[in-house]
Amino acid sequence: MKPRRERSKKRMRVTTLWNWSDVLKAVPYLHSIVGSLREHWLDVLNVKNKIAKAAAQPGLPKRQQLIEEKVHNDDHHAAQTKFEDALDELNQIDVFLLDPVRGLAMIPFRREDDLAWYVFDHFASRGVIGWRLHNDPIEKCRPLDLIQAAPVENTASA
Repeated sequence: MKPRRERSKKRMRVTTLWNWSDVLKAVPYLHSIVGSLREHWLDVLNVKNKIAKAAAQPGLPKRQQLIEEKVHNDDHHAAQTKFEDALDELNQIDVFLLDPVRGLAMIPFRREDDLAWYVFDHFASRGVIGWRLHNDPIEKCRPLDLIQAAPVENTASA
């Protein structure tokens, strides 16, 4: 008798597609959470730089250096945990972080029969700066007036 192969325990996840009115309502919350993600990510990078700088010091580490290394590692762990918690919060509402430093996130919606994405920019006063089709290059950002001219149904899931 052949042993059974273990099946992958990955569960399928259905992504909720947003409609424009819900996006507009969520903009203040998205500003808050993407801003937090940016700050936490910059904290992670800052602590990584401190760790790298401390590791680059020549010679055997002294007691004070060992203490600082431990503090930096604890700070790194704390900053990374805060970032991951905020990222989980964003992903739970089916918004996906594109660039934490630039404050960019993608919000899925349905454009006719295609998957499309609203582009959220933390630094833009309006929040959403454009949209792109799923198959567009990642840097593509179409103007919002094109999407608002043709109302679409956004009730399906991808």
